Amino acid sequence: MESIADEVMAKIAGSVVVSSNPGMVLKNWRERLYVKQILLAKEMKVSPSVLSDYESGRRSSPGVGFLKRYIEALVNLDHLQNRLLDRLVEPTDKSAILALGEFKKPLKANQLAKILESKILVGESLLEAQIFGYTVLDSIRAIYSLSGFDFYRIFGGTTERVLIFTKVGMGRSPLVAIRVSQLKPRMVVLHGPRAVDPLALDLAKRENIILGLSSAPTEQNFQQALSGL
Repeated sequence: MESIADEVMAKIAGSVVVSSNPGMVLKNWRERLYVKQILLAKEMKVSPSVLSDYESGRRSSPGVGFLKRYIEALVNLDHLQNRLLDRLVEPTDKSAILALGEFKKPLKANQLAKILESKILVGESLLEAQIFGYTVLDSIRAIYSLSGFDFYRIFGGTTERVLIFTKVGMGRSPLVAIRVSQLKPRMVVLHGPRAVDPLALDLAKRENIILGLSSAPTEQNFQQALSGL
């Protein structure tokens, strides 16, 4: 258990350090482990209002000491309650996740759209948003084999990432899965269809997600491009 906890603690800390919104990243991790804010505050011996202020960004970025206490308390509570850490490190089915990584430096969504040879269908006003990572998914395997918690793992260190779904029919299923998920990506790119289901477009608008349609010849094209970023 200790080695798994250490790995997850390092992953959480790393994702916070590289994020422009560390409070949001901390909150995302807490929610992924189903730890209530009031319980975490009690474990850290701080008031819930202080914790809320950091998570919402009302206070300046947390220092190293606060970050260490937050992560340690989160891991301790998970050990006592849910024991989900091992599933965060090792998904039930790796075959659905074709690639997952964090960028060395954040990229703007419009830069990614060019790299992924994507036409933006929804969210043109959001293209200045910064994207910190990527996940490439086999959409068929993801739908059939990933459990609800495993689906959370595709977000890596932050939700400010692009999810790229390959072997897509009309794009409805990936957006429906995102719709019912507690965590939402900043950008979604579909690879495969010539046209996208109107429901997918509507769901992307409702969730304030940038939605693109890639015309790359094969999924290997953008996998290779992303791996060097």
